[in-house]
Amino acid sequence: MLDITDGLRAWCAAQRDFALATVVAVSGSAPRGPGASLAVDDRGTALGSLSGGCVESAVHELCLDAIASGKGGVHRFGYSDEDAFAVGLTCGGVLDVLVTPVRRHDPVRPVIGSVLDAAAGGRRVALARVVSGPEPQLGRALAVHADGAHEGGLGGGAALDRAAAAQARALLLAGRTGTAELGTAGGLCGEPLTLLVESAAEPPRLIVYGAIDFAAALTRIGAFLGHRVTVCDARPVFATPARFPDAHEVVVDWPHRHLAAEWDAGRLDARTAVCVLTHDAKFDVPLLELALRLPLAYVGAMGSRRTHAERDRRLRDEGVPQAALDRLRSPIGLDLGGGTPEETALAIAAELTAVRYGGSVLPLTGTRGPVHRTRTKVP
Repeated sequence: MLDITDGLRAWCAAQRDFALATVVAVSGSAPRGPGASLAVDDRGTALGSLSGGCVESAVHELCLDAIASGKGGVHRFGYSDEDAFAVGLTCGGVLDVLVTPVRRHDPVRPVIGSVLDAAAGGRRVALARVVSGPEPQLGRALAVHADGAHEGGLGGGAALDRAAAAQARALLLAGRTGTAELGTAGGLCGEPLTLLVESAAEPPRLIVYGAIDFAAALTRIGAFLGHRVTVCDARPVFATPARFPDAHEVVVDWPHRHLAAEWDAGRLDARTAVCVLTHDAKFDVPLLELALRLPLAYVGAMGSRRTHAERDRRLRDEGVPQAALDRLRSPIGLDLGGGTPEETALAIAAELTAVRYGGSVLPLTGTRGPVHRTRTKVP
């Protein structure tokens, strides 16, 4: 749902009735994962996508029915070998889709409105919805904030809401969208209940050290991929906003000092990627010595193999252990064969994406298994 926040907020402001269809589970190959949503208003207007077109028409009708009847539910869509033209996923996967009416007087409406407003304002928030359990509770929702405060209710009492809020907050603080299991009495007691928790967290950080032309290209593609991009260089003549218009911030500072300050301030996490493009030992060595000791998602450094060998020797001399050195992606990027700043930026972004999702980096033509991986979303 959080991928169509702006459109849904506009509908809420206009007092439009709508229904929300959200992917709650995926098996096999499917284009999009849990949390992907399609919304349809009372005029038939649609926002978002569930499958890239495979099941949208059928789900559109289900949404209109939910608006008219006030009743939702979970629907399964898969491929039919007997009838290739049946509604389903031609890629062979299976989608479970929760359809929820969100009309002006439905109890879920203010909960969803609160989540949308918080997400639009850049505040951490999670939406927990019942996707499996007693029928009267299906689609019931809870808005959960980073401090543990919550709004709404799952229809099972205060103990259930507290237990659900605790599980949703854990996913929120990890920046994850996923499912949580508990019982209708809270904890593991009562009838089993499954929640889909959608987390709205700050975008992952991409910090580019070295204000060079390759950095400008990497900044563009990093912002396009949804990162919050920082460019940092100790040389004020190069580190200017005019040279990096796609960066969210441009900082003039020594790289290792900047990274230390960001870590101490709590602005980095396990999703943060650091790309070192300076290939100058006086900048690289103290920066990498620190970066490789921090629990970051990705640390890469530009340079030739000769540069890498010399940098590796210097880092060993500084006492960086082998386990930390093994985390360094250097020379940075995948071997795509290109050499321009844009092609190099693409190679770096491809490696970063593969590391993030555990991709094989092999051509899909020569691999087997699902094309679309089932994964827990990391915003």
